[in-house]
Amino acid sequence: MMAAPGQHPSAAQPSAAGQVEEDDLRVLFGQSTVTFASLVGPAHVVESANPAFFATIGEDRARTGVPLVEVMPELADQGFIALLDEVHRTGESYIGRDVRAVLGTGAQAREAFFDFTYEPRRGPEGAVTGVRMIGVEITQVKHARRLMAEHRALLEQIARQAPLGEVLDGMARCIENLAPQEVLVSVLLAEPDGLHLRHGAGPSLPDFYNQAIDGIATGEGVGSCGTAAHRREPVVVTDIATDPFWDDFRDLADQAGLAACWSTPILARDGGLLGTFAMYHRAPRVPQDSDLALARVFAGTAALAIERHHDEQARRDAETRAEAARAALAEVVSTERELRAEAEQRATAAAELADRIQAAAASQAAAPHPEHCQLGGADGCTAPAELKVADSWGDSAWGCHSHVEEAMVTVRSVFIADEELGGLAAYVNRRPARARHTDHPPTT
Repeated sequence: MMAAPGQHPSAAQPSAAGQVEEDDLRVLFGQSTVTFASLVGPAHVVESANPAFFATIGEDRARTGVPLVEVMPELADQGFIALLDEVHRTGESYIGRDVRAVLGTGAQAREAFFDFTYEPRRGPEGAVTGVRMIGVEITQVKHARRLMAEHRALLEQIARQAPLGEVLDGMARCIENLAPQEVLVSVLLAEPDGLHLRHGAGPSLPDFYNQAIDGIATGEGVGSCGTAAHRREPVVVTDIATDPFWDDFRDLADQAGLAACWSTPILARDGGLLGTFAMYHRAPRVPQDSDLALARVFAGTAALAIERHHDEQARRDAETRAEAARAALAEVVSTERELRAEAEQRATAAAELADRIQAAAASQAAAPHPEHCQLGGADGCTAPAELKVADSWGDSAWGCHSHVEEAMVTVRSVFIADEELGGLAAYVNRRPARARHTDHPPTT
C-alpha cells in the first residue's frame, strides 16, 4: 500500500503495538452521540426522542406521552426542569456547555456531562408550543482529557526519576479517580526469577490483603494475578465467589470485600515479566472495552516506570561496585606503599647493622692476639688462644676451642671472627681435638 501524499512511508503502516495503542485511545475517547427529544406544552411531555436519548437515560425509562419529570425525576432538583420552564415562558433558547448531570438514582446513578441546547418550538402563529432538547454527551471526552492529563503527569514523574513506589501509588489513585464506577487498583512486581510477585502499590486495598498477597507465586490457577503473570496475558475473573482460580484466596477476598478481579500482565519491551496490574470491584462485574483499554494503557505506563527503575538501579549498583573496586585498589596501593616503606626501613637498619658489625670486626682484627684463652672466667684458662669470638655489640675475645664453643651456646649473637673476617672458616678448619689443651677436653 502506498503512503498518502506528504506522509512518510513508515507512517502508512503503523506497528502492531502502535495500532493497539491507537485503538485503546479511540475506545477511551469514545464517539459522542447526539441525543434529541421533543417536548410538548408547559409540562414538557415527551412527544418523541431518538434512540440515543433513551440509551443515555436508560432503556428501562424509554417512554413517551408523559412529562419529562416523570421519566427523569432527578432533573428537578438539578435545575433542568426550571430551565425548560424558562425557555417555554420566554421563547428564548438556552445553550449549556460542559454541564454536569446525575442520571438515575440510587445504585444506578451515574455522573455525566453534556453540551446541549433548549430551543423553543412554535406553532403557526408563532406561539411557543414546546421545547426541543438537543445534546451531546461529552462524558467520555471529559474523562479522556482528565486521563491524558493524569497520564502526562505520571510520565513527567517517571522522567524526573521519582521513586517507583510513588509513581505506582499515584497511578493507582489516578485510575481509581478516573473510573466511572468504584475500582480498587493493585500493582504487583515480579521478582527477578519471575516465580513470585511482590507488593508494588494498592492504596485503597486493606493492609491485611496487601500483606497476604505479597510474595504469591506465579502459576496457573493462582488467583487472577498469578495466572496472568504465568500466561503473560490478561485474566478476567468476573465473580470471585465461583471462579476456581480463587479457590485458595476466596476467603481472603471475601474478608476484603472483593467480588471481581481483572488482571493484566506488565511486560518489558523484550517480553519479560515485570509485574501485574489488577482492577478489583466490590460486586461481580464484566469489563467493558473501555475498562480493558484503560488497563492496557496504564499497564504500559507501569512497564515504563518499572523498566526505568530497573535501569536506574542497575546504574547505581554498577557505580557502587566501581566505587568499592576503587576503594579496594586504593587500600591495596596504600598497603603496598606501607610494606615498601617498612621494607626500606628494614633494609636500611640491616645495612646499618652490617656496617656496625663490619666496623667492629675490623676494630677487633686490629686488637693484639693474646697468648692464653680469655674465656675461662674468673679462674682463667691457660689454654692457648686459638679462636676469636665477637658479637653484634662490638665485644670480642680470644679463647680456646672448648670455651669458644661454650660461649657460642651460652651467649646470644656470638660469632667466630678472625683478622680476615672469616671466622666460620677458621672454626671449620680448627685443629683436631687431639691438639687441644688437655685441661679442656673438646665438646661436640
